[in-house]
Amino acid sequence: MKKNIFRAALSAVALSSLICFSSCDDLLNPAKENIRGLDAMDKEPSYAQGFFANAYILLPYSSSPGSDLATDDAVSNDIDNGYLKMATGSWTSDNDPMSQWQARRNAIQYINIFLEHVDKVEWAKDENVKTMFRDRFKGEAYALRALQLFYLLRAHAGVDASGNLMGVPIVTHSEAGGSDFNTPRSTFADCIDSIYADANRALALLPLDYGDVSDDEIPAKYRSLGVTHGSDYNRVCGDVAKGRISTRIVEALLAQVSLFAASPAYSNGSGISYDEAAKRAAVVLNRIGGVSGLDPKGYNQWFTDAKGIKDLANGDNFKEVLWRGGKSGSDDHGMESDNYPPSIYGKGRVNPTQNLVDAFPALNGYPITDAASNYDPNNPYENRDPRLAAYIVVNGSKIGSGNAEIITGVYGTNKDVINKENGYSTRTGYYLRKSLRADCNLDPSTTTGQEHISPRIRYTEIFLDYAEAANEAYGPTGNGGNQYSAYDVIKAIRQRAGIGLVNNDAYLESVKNDKAKMRELIRNERRLELCFENHRFYDLRRWKVDLSKLNETAKGVEISKADDGSLLFKTVKAEERSYKDYMYYGPIPYQEALKWSNLTQNAGWQ
Repeated sequence: MKKNIFRAALSAVALSSLICFSSCDDLLNPAKENIRGLDAMDKEPSYAQGFFANAYILLPYSSSPGSDLATDDAVSNDIDNGYLKMATGSWTSDNDPMSQWQARRNAIQYINIFLEHVDKVEWAKDENVKTMFRDRFKGEAYALRALQLFYLLRAHAGVDASGNLMGVPIVTHSEAGGSDFNTPRSTFADCIDSIYADANRALALLPLDYGDVSDDEIPAKYRSLGVTHGSDYNRVCGDVAKGRISTRIVEALLAQVSLFAASPAYSNGSGISYDEAAKRAAVVLNRIGGVSGLDPKGYNQWFTDAKGIKDLANGDNFKEVLWRGGKSGSDDHGMESDNYPPSIYGKGRVNPTQNLVDAFPALNGYPITDAASNYDPNNPYENRDPRLAAYIVVNGSKIGSGNAEIITGVYGTNKDVINKENGYSTRTGYYLRKSLRADCNLDPSTTTGQEHISPRIRYTEIFLDYAEAANEAYGPTGNGGNQYSAYDVIKAIRQRAGIGLVNNDAYLESVKNDKAKMRELIRNERRLELCFENHRFYDLRRWKVDLSKLNETAKGVEISKADDGSLLFKTVKAEERSYKDYMYYGPIPYQEALKWSNLTQNAGWQ
């Protein structure tokens, strides 16, 4: 609810460990016991930083694959799961698990308040240090406002009843009790322009990366101000700031935004082309040497490399990870508790579908529907893309600190069997492996967790962004002036996974001169590489795939034994989907549209 944006935002401030003041009844009218108002941050940099910290606390990233449960990639065994209900016919403007309205608006309110004070804060006594702090914090604020608006737009942009592609209200000032909340939605194009404008402001202020420098490595713009000591620069932009949003991250954000805006569902109203999207992605990739910079371990190291995770210093990353959240404690087993199979004390919540399993090609690179793949339906998990075993627990897989064998076939004898026990066992014959530490132990008598990292942006995503945009703009082998093409990127990604090594990836070679077939391959590679990372729900919609694809029945596999002991595989229905033709775009929250006459709803939604 719009009038409560500033109240809700302030409640989050009270939760922040960085702020040491009593909670307020109202942002503008603090309770008597809290005698400090917002102006207090002008003289107290720690207060200002604590206030601004909430823009990070409210970042829209999740380590759990929630939205994937509403796609053809997965189902949940929890009958009360909101995404399950959404996918099976209960998605309404008053019941929207995908809504970003309140959280993004809250974050933007924080940022706007901070921007109205940042120039007045006494960041330091030394004028040069004060300037550097002011630049950094303003840059971060503009960058985070762009990011928050993007996620708000992605969830709520859509076509109105008149056929106009609309965005959301653009708010660039703080809102108070007397503000006019009955503001109309801006056009989609205006929202994209606003994101670009904030991102460009950020790029002018932020360093490429954070990290300590020596005296002779101080950036020229600060040397020209008279900054001569690396220690002064490091105080502001050194190792102490690692993990905060930087120029490199903003460039990646612009690549994401551009591809989204150039996609079929938005291109007619965005003014953004695939050429623009390819160029934005190339800026990011060229900084790491293009295709040669693809991390050879990037498809799974960030959740399988126990020593590497342990040794990561604060703010440091694997080569694959462009930006991540903080490293969890060594006792963390939340994802494992939710998703390990029940025989090893997990809840098995995310169940990958047969649909997704079938999307992984054979080891020689051919789709399993192609006779050249040599796919054996009686031995379906052999000679397959190694990413299948890396991301999904299939019948006979081993997982957990005890290396337990998981039997999902109906011949099994424990809770791991398909549909054995409602709410715990798999509904599809598969369990999740991706993002889970294999060395956690959930046995109640000897429970041990492990450290985890949660990537926010992976370089592989940006490579796939480039491949998609470049294929559409220049064709499979065109490069638009860069040193690499969509074909080059996809070849490198598949080679990294071990695909087509025995035959020079003959399937890729067979489609490299066909834009439509390359598009299909790129989209499938994106599906595989980014599965369970909350991308596919929005990918399917921005691509404007046929409605039958949104409503593709989620399937599983029932595995039994024949009299001779051989295994028999039967595809079964796991979950019917029920999306309507207007559900390519999410709704404006019902209560918001009800309250504000100028806030129009997207077509089809009530």
